[in-house]
Amino acid sequence: MDLRAELLKSIWYAFTALDVEKSGKVSKSQLKVLSHNLYTVLCIPHDPVALEEHFRDDDDGPVSSQGYMPYLNKYILDKVEEGAFVKENFDELCWTLTAKKNYKPDRNGNSVVSHQDAFKLWCLFNFLSEDKYPLVMVPDEVEYLLKKICTAMNVELNSCELDDYLSQEPQGQGGLTVWQFLDMVNSGRFLRGIEQEAISMAVEEVYQEVIEDGYLWKKGQLRRNWSERWFMLKPSVLSYYMSEERKEKKGSIALDKHCCVEVLPDRDGKRCMFCVKTLSRTYEMSASDTRQRQEWTLAIQTAIRLQAEGKKSLHKDLKQKRREQREQREQRKAAKEEETQRLKQLQEEKERKLQELELLKEAQRQAEILLQEEEQRRRQQHEEMQRTLEIQLREAEQARASMQAEMVLKEAEAERQRKRILELEDMQERLQEALQQEVKARQDEEAVRYAQARLLAEEEEKLKKLMKLKEEQEEYIIKTQREKQVLKQEMENKNKCLEEAQKQLEEVRVNRQRVDQDVMAAQRKLRQASTNVKHWNVQMNRLMHPIGPGDKRTNVSGGVFAGYQPLLSQRDSSLK
Repeated sequence: MDLRAELLKSIWYAFTALDVEKSGKVSKSQLKVLSHNLYTVLCIPHDPVALEEHFRDDDDGPVSSQGYMPYLNKYILDKVEEGAFVKENFDELCWTLTAKKNYKPDRNGNSVVSHQDAFKLWCLFNFLSEDKYPLVMVPDEVEYLLKKICTAMNVELNSCELDDYLSQEPQGQGGLTVWQFLDMVNSGRFLRGIEQEAISMAVEEVYQEVIEDGYLWKKGQLRRNWSERWFMLKPSVLSYYMSEERKEKKGSIALDKHCCVEVLPDRDGKRCMFCVKTLSRTYEMSASDTRQRQEWTLAIQTAIRLQAEGKKSLHKDLKQKRREQREQREQRKAAKEEETQRLKQLQEEKERKLQELELLKEAQRQAEILLQEEEQRRRQQHEEMQRTLEIQLREAEQARASMQAEMVLKEAEAERQRKRILELEDMQERLQEALQQEVKARQDEEAVRYAQARLLAEEEEKLKKLMKLKEEQEEYIIKTQREKQVLKQEMENKNKCLEEAQKQLEEVRVNRQRVDQDVMAAQRKLRQASTNVKHWNVQMNRLMHPIGPGDKRTNVSGGVFAGYQPLLSQRDSSLK
């Protein structure tokens, strides 16, 4: 249980105490006063602006606990720092508000516990109560707390009487509220014959044990003198103050896994001594008696161990373990009840099965009689059926023989069809090869025609150049005789170029003749390929007529493979 949960329990009592009409809502003026007092005891700086803004007067009606929680969390609980305030003062504020309304001691002064002891029991109740609202303490925790108090007085608690009391209470099995618990203690039923002072000392002892604080003598580090200090033990630190009001903190001892506690012999006029050793310093202390020293050393050692294990405190750890044990007991109890229920169901199921078994036996006897009659009738039917089956078997044998003969004929026909299909597939492959050859021949012809066209273009270009040279020659002849001698050399050069061009023209013509010859050869190949295709078409047409059983061979001109004609026509059109 963290600090916020502890504070919320006490604040819940204060809030419900202000709810006079028990409607779950409190007036804003009362909440303002409560918030102001909480600021004071928790040592939080006052924020009147936020207080007035949250509880402004133009809001309608009183405020519920759900409406007060956002302000409480944001402006109060979120700002609380552990160790910055005195927890006892905070508890006293909440106790004062709730006790005025709910705590009703004996008016004749015959109460077993005093008002201050009732406050401490209220604090112990908050510590041991469940984390559910409204707050109750389960019977196991009630028994645990009463046993602690009785043990402190060396008295044994009568557990049977406590169980009887809890069973008589309307809500005793589910747990007691703090006011029911205080009424039970004040009734004196479990503390008969014990003086109030002894009860008060026992309550104080249990309170100090659970809260883990008290007076010890401590030896100073510099002056080496002994001073009485109020020590307060937390899971990770042992703090000491000038007095129990804890207004002036004198120092603290950080507890970790490296710390240890040792018992020291009596010296310097001090008895019941022990020390706390840390890595940097040794703190010497003295208790009032041996029992107090043992409690302090055990509590500090436990705090060191719990700090190493990452737990909060001994009593919180024990409370958690007791809660886990209760949950385990409840689970075992539920499992036992479930097992009992299951056994009961099994017993009922067993009885029902026995009844069904008797009915089945009777039905079995009736069935045996019917079975015998049915067996006799079935035997007769079986004999008749056997005779019928023999007749049908003979007919089936005859039908089987005829079907076997027919199957032989069908298999022979299928074998002929398979051979014909293989021949046609082979013929198709050859036809495909012939088509590929024809396509290749046409591609070669196209290539030769393209080369011929290119040579013709080159020849035409050469002729154009030759005509241009002739025109230039005529221009040179027309020129004057005076330039003839000068240009004679140029004419000779032009003549040489002309001769070379004529030679090139001759070469082009020779190449053209050679290309023409190649074209003629390609045409011959094309005609030869066409002849081959026609030949294969004739062969295929001969095989296209289907062969029927017992048919006479006739001239084949069509048949099941007439579908190849569109393919051949498409091939001829693509080649053209």
